Amino acid sequence: MNYKAVWKPLPGSQSLSLSCPCNEILYEGTRGPGKTAAQLARFRRLVGLGYGSFWRGVIFDTEYKNLTDIITQSKRMYRLFNDGARYLASASELRWVWPTGEELLFRFGKEEADYWDFHGQEFPFIGFNELTKQQSPEFYEMMFSCRRSSFRPEDYPLDNGTLIKPIPLETFSTTNPFGIGHTWVKKRFIEPAPRGTIIRETQKVFNPQTEREEDVTLTRVAIHGSFKENPYLDPQYIATLMSIKDPNRRKAWVEGSWDVTSGGRFDHLWNESLHVIKPFSIPESWTVDRSHDWGESKPFANLWWAQSDGTEATLPDGSKFCPPRGSLILIGEWYGCPPNELNKGLNMSSTNVAKGVAWVDKRLVGKDAGEPAETQGKGQIHIMPGICAKVVAGPADSAIYNTADNELSIGQKMEKQGVKWVESNKKPGSRINGASLFADMLEAVIEGKKTESGIPEKPAFYVFDYCRGWISRVPVLVRDDKNPDDVDTSQEDHDWDATRYRVLHIHYKPTGKVTNLRI
Repeated sequence: MNYKAVWKPLPGSQSLSLSCPCNEILYEGTRGPGKTAAQLARFRRLVGLGYGSFWRGVIFDTEYKNLTDIITQSKRMYRLFNDGARYLASASELRWVWPTGEELLFRFGKEEADYWDFHGQEFPFIGFNELTKQQSPEFYEMMFSCRRSSFRPEDYPLDNGTLIKPIPLETFSTTNPFGIGHTWVKKRFIEPAPRGTIIRETQKVFNPQTEREEDVTLTRVAIHGSFKENPYLDPQYIATLMSIKDPNRRKAWVEGSWDVTSGGRFDHLWNESLHVIKPFSIPESWTVDRSHDWGESKPFANLWWAQSDGTEATLPDGSKFCPPRGSLILIGEWYGCPPNELNKGLNMSSTNVAKGVAWVDKRLVGKDAGEPAETQGKGQIHIMPGICAKVVAGPADSAIYNTADNELSIGQKMEKQGVKWVESNKKPGSRINGASLFADMLEAVIEGKKTESGIPEKPAFYVFDYCRGWISRVPVLVRDDKNPDDVDTSQEDHDWDATRYRVLHIHYKPTGKVTNLRI
């Protein structure tokens, strides 16, 4: 009997995305290789094979209105099969159902709280449309608890007595590199291994079926697709993409490059080759202090700064470096987040955080102090010992001095460990003002390079090259859609807040008592 194919995947990345055996697949790349069609076909490939109602899937987007296109594409594809599938279009349904029992739902979700609408359900297939729209990995990862199936092949043999294969458990997402979730998606899929390389994570778990501890390996992979693989695209569409003025958006959509800042508040000014510099010893006449943004369930951020007074510094190669008075250099960081995690706090007490801050202060001035047991291996500490002569108190979120029920405040508990702070500027308009001042300092470096001397004329901003956490998070912060002069506060912006406090500190003198901490 001759069969006619009603839909056939394109050679290359689209075909590979359908045959890939991994548990977690990210089909990423440029616009136009057919990612959405591949996602729909990935679910459809197991319809009618004998799994029945056990083969159940859900595809997410962040908002209801964003589901329109994928639903339209599903109608074009699924109706070609003429297999009795019905689309239920009411707002409470939004699903495909097949006569053999399978079903595919379309839903929206982006917050941790959205997970509870699906808690306890079984979805062997979970899809995310444009994964970089997800601002954080929380909802994405929580849905893994629903990626399960109670199907056992021996309980449901086919009519001829043979056993069907176990149901695969898979998460299939599509995306291009541009979006608010760029950073966490890149960290999960792009940074660990080259595209097409399977990432394997093995852990020993108790298997209820065999009642034994066994090694179980989960796999994930990024598959790169390009519009060049799709012969059905109109060249006018490609020309439209090529004419996009935003260089980051064009690089993401046309090249599929992850080396972009996605709609960033500062991406038009950030230049790593100019703003990131090699460390050097801080002149004694410069001010060295620190800033702080508190967090417990979310990360805290401690940043150490050097502020130029206009005198020269000597670089390791013997050359001189003399940024204008008021220029800031980030010389150290302690970010309270577990390694290889995103936006998760250490749940450390303010007392132990203060002990860690005091230890870093001492290390910066070259005192050989043993690291407190409470902070060993906690978070991400990047400093260079013996880099300065003294450390003084800098700005922290004034909220750490809020008290309740006659308890000591966070700030007071820190002071008991010898760690004092200065009140930060949180007056109305300070968020936007801080972002504007920071942008001016970034721009000063760029404009200075255009002059004959190559030296900025106004206060500039630099960061030592070992502060990789800050470099990976702050320059890529995206704008607030409702207030483009600010950053979107739903992002991992803790070290940005600590940065903003310090930038404003140059121009702001609090009315309260300022206490310097000398080491």
